[in-house]
Amino acid sequence: QVQLVESGGGLVQPGGSLRLSCAASGSSFSQYVMGWYRQAPGKQRELVATITSADSTNYADSVKGRFTISRERDSARITVYLQMNSLTPEDTAVYYCNARFRYGTINYWGNGALVTVSS
Repeated sequence: QVQLVESGGGLVQPGGSLRLSCAASGSSFSQYVMGWYRQAPGKQRELVATITSADSTNYADSVKGRFTISRERDSARITVYLQMNSLTPEDTAVYYCNARFRYGTINYWGNGALVTVSS
């Protein structure tokens, strides 16, 4: 059973940094694109960043140069990180971890981690 569990959200001041983690278990995820999405109040969910098993990355224009996605593997699971720097109030949202099968329509989501950027 695939599980995605986010951690690391919280309150941070503008200009600050946070690192989100997504513990992904239940699959090798070698055929999945892992990603982070976010949903701000009153807005649609949007892509933040993705990473493939070959460590190829993709970022939304709004976070390029400020956010970095990475992944680590151990014997039982992978962990996907999102390092967020130079945060602004516009980055306030619930951040969701996603695993998307590259060759079909299978999608898994975590429950989300709230990031609030405020002074």
